[in-house]
Amino acid sequence: MLTIASVNVNGIRAAYKRGMGTWLEARKPDVVLLQEVRATDEILADHLPAGEWHLAHEASEVKGRAGVAIASRLPMTAVRIGLRTGVTGDSGRWVEADVELPAHEGAPARSITVVSTYLHSGTLGTPSMDEKYAFLDHVTGRLAEIAEQGGYAVVAGDVNIAHREADIKNWKGNLKSAGFLPRERAYLDRWFDDLGWHDLGRELGGEGPGPFTWWSWRGQAFDNDAGWRIDYQLATPDLADAAVRATVDRAATYAERFSDHAPVVVEYDL
Repeated sequence: MLTIASVNVNGIRAAYKRGMGTWLEARKPDVVLLQEVRATDEILADHLPAGEWHLAHEASEVKGRAGVAIASRLPMTAVRIGLRTGVTGDSGRWVEADVELPAHEGAPARSITVVSTYLHSGTLGTPSMDEKYAFLDHVTGRLAEIAEQGGYAVVAGDVNIAHREADIKNWKGNLKSAGFLPRERAYLDRWFDDLGWHDLGRELGGEGPGPFTWWSWRGQAFDNDAGWRIDYQLATPDLADAAVRATVDRAATYAERFSDHAPVVVEYDL
């Protein structure tokens, strides 16, 4: 079994102060895909030390913002940083690695491509929405390339888009909100319907509503489960066939949260 976890940590240092290390020790994932790391390579390595983890990291060019990373207990054979859009705000949002899978006796070596991504949130009526759509175009192009290659691949992270009504508690009140706009949701339609990617959180998590992955820190959103499902693990068909369980590791209480997002964990029988 291969266990892959993905989580927006909302700052790696803050997450560890709130108990992320305890979750990590209990879960023992083989690969962790992190978003909003908000740290340097050195700070990330302090929390996920060499000897236990192989790391790939793209920090944002804007200090204290974004940042994506891959932490793997298995060796990485290749790392690819960013989508090379040339836009400063696009840095710290995409990192890929080819991870070497454990060998089976008499079988050829195998690998899995893993991607950690953090898409722009966007604000309606501002240039940030144009930036989000432009980055989504680049993501769609890269997803098409990876899908065409075939084999095992997973793209996971905070997409900042709820796909369907079942993916947001107050969908009626958010029909004109960034993160649930028809134009945004159409990108996910294309990824799933045209490019063949599988949304494992939905396929293995039931019809919904939920399970949600993000709740505001404010008010009673967490206690009332008034959340959004904006964190995903997307798999190529070959890998989706091997996925056996998807879980959202929602904290037991508000006080036990280490981020405003919950980890999305998928187990693969490889």
